[in-house]
Amino acid sequence: MGQYFENTKLPSNIIKHESFVLGNKFIFCTDNGVFSKDGLDFGSRLLLESIPLEAVGGKVLDMGCGYGVLGIVLNKILSCEVDMVDVNLRALHLCDLNIKENKCSNIKAFESNCYEKINSKYSCIITNPPIRAGKKIVYEMVMNAKNYLEEEGNLFLVIRKEQGAKSLIVDLKEIYNVEILNKKKGFFIIRCNSK
Repeated sequence: MGQYFENTKLPSNIIKHESFVLGNKFIFCTDNGVFSKDGLDFGSRLLLESIPLEAVGGKVLDMGCGYGVLGIVLNKILSCEVDMVDVNLRALHLCDLNIKENKCSNIKAFESNCYEKINSKYSCIITNPPIRAGKKIVYEMVMNAKNYLEEEGNLFLVIRKEQGAKSLIVDLKEIYNVEILNKKKGFFIIRCNSK
């Protein structure tokens, strides 16, 4: 579970990976101690390929950003303003490297335990939540998003069926309008907005 929290005992070994997403080439630096260190994971790719890009504009928050894939791809493709947050300092260092590597602008990465240091509202919050960090953290990320979304804002997330997608969807429906945008290989892409 070290990738979800700061783990300075793991030796650093930064590797660059090339990814093509939505017709664009990206370079992502990864390292030991971060999620999906071997390159872009299937769930994040499916999330990016499934969300309606026209619903993303405005200011975007990448919650639990890891090394920055979601926020960086949206920033480059849509030229939108992006905040990226995580608790893992190694992941945030990689975000900074990846922002430079992909020549992004109007984007920043900073440390925040869920919404602890967030004081803005967003038109879009996007997340591939850290399931192994536990249900409490995942629910904090997705249920509390409503307090940081603008009135017409959207929360987009990916979760696997075997990691509790169906029960999470039931719980999300208590506070959001919920739409399943895509299902593939056990991954659910979910859109939530205010009731």
